[in-house]
Amino acid sequence: MDPGQQLPTTVTLQLPSPLLEVRDDRLDAAGIRLLLKRDDLIHPELPGNKWRKLKHNLAAAAEQGHDTLLTFGGAYSNHIRAAAAAGHHFGFATIGVIRGEEHLPLNPSLAYAVGRGMQLTYLDRSTYRAKHTPAVIDSLRRDWGRFYLLPEGGSNHLAVRGCAELPTEIDETFDVICCAVGTGGTLAGIAAGLGPHQRAIGFSALKGGEFLADEVTRLQTRTYGRCSDNWRIEYGYHGGGYAKTTPQLTEFASDFAERHGLRLDPIYVAKMMFGIFDLAARDNFAPGTRIIAVVTG
Repeated sequence: MDPGQQLPTTVTLQLPSPLLEVRDDRLDAAGIRLLLKRDDLIHPELPGNKWRKLKHNLAAAAEQGHDTLLTFGGAYSNHIRAAAAAGHHFGFATIGVIRGEEHLPLNPSLAYAVGRGMQLTYLDRSTYRAKHTPAVIDSLRRDWGRFYLLPEGGSNHLAVRGCAELPTEIDETFDVICCAVGTGGTLAGIAAGLGPHQRAIGFSALKGGEFLADEVTRLQTRTYGRCSDNWRIEYGYHGGGYAKTTPQLTEFASDFAERHGLRLDPIYVAKMMFGIFDLAARDNFAPGTRIIAVVTG
């Protein structure tokens, strides 16, 4: 039995998530077919890769007898929000370790997390950079007791296995699958779940995100004992850096919403979609290529 199904919950998840085609004259001119994997519709509070990353971690926490989840994130982290929601729905207490100093009143993201029962604590930026070290983890255990540790962004070997399930839901034939990249876990899993002759392209949401290739390699190797060679990361579509944008990117997202009735998340998804359309315009995809774009939130 799938361990994720043993969790006590009344949450209704839309799985598999819908697959919807985008018809656009720019793609037609390039001879490309584009379909959106609407993971943002899985659940309002646990959308997209957030549920896929959390699923097997929640099961592992329950099986190990934990009643508390602790995780890390910035002040506007979607992962912090999702972890708080997961704790609320699946019966775990939650602790959010936030980068930087406390600022009151809380911003909407942190206020939402607190509203879902999460307790917040803060680490200065220097200590936060060492959050993965035994010294910092031991200090948190002394302060907060026993907890199940979720890494920043939720990306670990269990998250990779959850994301690897995504391609198996797709009953359309395709050549390329695209996703945004923040910590590398989603791309690592999706690429691992692909069939022969399929490949994955990640679009970094971070300026200076070249380290993400090492993270994808590390996560795949930790999970499967090896790294696949069917993926790559595009680094030129970050829009200035995390949570930043450019007039060109903003205009593209606005035009996409008018054409297709879908507002794209500006931090991750809009950058990926802009990258897909730009690569298509530059003839980076052969005519006839069938592309899946994962809408994570």
